[in-house]
Amino acid sequence: MTSVTHYIDGKYTGASERSQSLYNPATGRVSGSVSLASASETANAVASAKAAFPAWSETPPLRRARVMFKFKALVEENIDELAALITQEHGKVIDDAKGELTRGLEVVEFACGIPHLLKGEMTEQIGAGIDAWSLNQPLGVVAGISPFNFPIMVPMWMFPIAIACGNTFVMKPSEKDPSSTLRIAELLTEAGLPDGVFNVVNGDKEAVDVLLTHPDVQAVSFVGSTPIAEYIYSTASAHGKRVQALGGAKNHMVVMPDADLDQAVAALMGAAYGSAGERCMAISVAVAVGNVADALIDKLTPKVEALRVGNGNIDGMEMGPLVTAEHLKKVEGYVAQGVQEGATLVVDGRGVKAEIADEDNADGFFLGGCLFDNVTSDMTVYRDEIFGPVLAIVRVPDYATAVKLINEHEFGNGTAIFTQNGDAARQFCHEIQVGMVGVNVPIPVPMAFHSFGGWKRSLFGPLHMHGPDGVRFYTRRKAITARWPTGIRTNADFIMPTMK
Repeated sequence: MTSVTHYIDGKYTGASERSQSLYNPATGRVSGSVSLASASETANAVASAKAAFPAWSETPPLRRARVMFKFKALVEENIDELAALITQEHGKVIDDAKGELTRGLEVVEFACGIPHLLKGEMTEQIGAGIDAWSLNQPLGVVAGISPFNFPIMVPMWMFPIAIACGNTFVMKPSEKDPSSTLRIAELLTEAGLPDGVFNVVNGDKEAVDVLLTHPDVQAVSFVGSTPIAEYIYSTASAHGKRVQALGGAKNHMVVMPDADLDQAVAALMGAAYGSAGERCMAISVAVAVGNVADALIDKLTPKVEALRVGNGNIDGMEMGPLVTAEHLKKVEGYVAQGVQEGATLVVDGRGVKAEIADEDNADGFFLGGCLFDNVTSDMTVYRDEIFGPVLAIVRVPDYATAVKLINEHEFGNGTAIFTQNGDAARQFCHEIQVGMVGVNVPIPVPMAFHSFGGWKRSLFGPLHMHGPDGVRFYTRRKAITARWPTGIRTNADFIMPTMK
């Protein structure tokens, strides 16, 4: 049994007055407790970050980058331990947890290039004897609020760039699986990051509201569901903060009649059922164009039925449990509602016999892969983000109907098309109203040196995460125009200044 507290000013704090249980999703057992920060405890973390900002912001970018290099090496050295922490509290299979860490490290690698990324622009002689240049400077204290499904990767979308840019950071991870984030805080300290530059507070709405409204917090990053993203964006914006809030998704994969079906099926299996569907980029809708639907179902069905479901620590496991009993009940409710609304449940994963290490004393939160056919756009299983191992097949007569279907959905996070026709793929990329698009790639998550984000109700705020947008989000531009005394005229000017 573990007792998880907060990490403020380079050390763990005492337990809060409020706490909640932590669970191992594969066994259903309580594994420990996590403190829920009060408003005053959260304010203490902000104060620690504020006190650390002057010295850290004046630290040369090259020295900040060297801390990131050391941190990257420490994460790689401890990858097995970190992956085990993710699996223990989230449930995803161990190889998937290591994949999460790898994608997070890519952002750290990008942040290691901060001396180059922070370079401004300079123009000599914009006027007679006048030069102009621009600087990118840090904001101050910034905050991140991350979801349960990627307890390390999503925080790494935020803090490496923010810290490398010279800001100080307060992280509020999900209270469902906080231990790996806290271990990251320890490794940052070991890498040489000064106390107070990175702080972790665990908590619920009480802690979040402090971060959204505190006058010393300059910017907030968030990843989660759309209703919460809207709340984060509206509340923090009303208090004068920069906000990037990534919301929900309903990602479609269009399967054209000319697609390589074996390739498409393999892609769908990983994209729909990997991490038990608890990914914001999971493919949850396959749009079968023309006469491809029957063959697609025939190939998918035996593979979904044969999914290995069980404890993520077991070698060869393909899908672990859902994160909590409450979430399992919610997803099972969607499955029942899909049947009630008239969709054809081809594979029913409810009541799956999971592979676990201790069958006599376990009651994990398992759901097998579920596969629906004949889903229509007015059904709840089509409209809502289910966030579980549920794949819906929608049949459409042609390409134009597929595009119209996707463009009319409220979410615009990710999408993909599988085809061997270059014209169709190019047209799809051009006209689809979605932020991230894959061509024969089912989960088109951009690499760290590009930026991640959706359109429509999948993103609130003008800038995407990591990549160039991440640097823009965590810095502010200062433009300087300079002329030295020998070039200054003695007479006053009362008209709009122009360059001569």
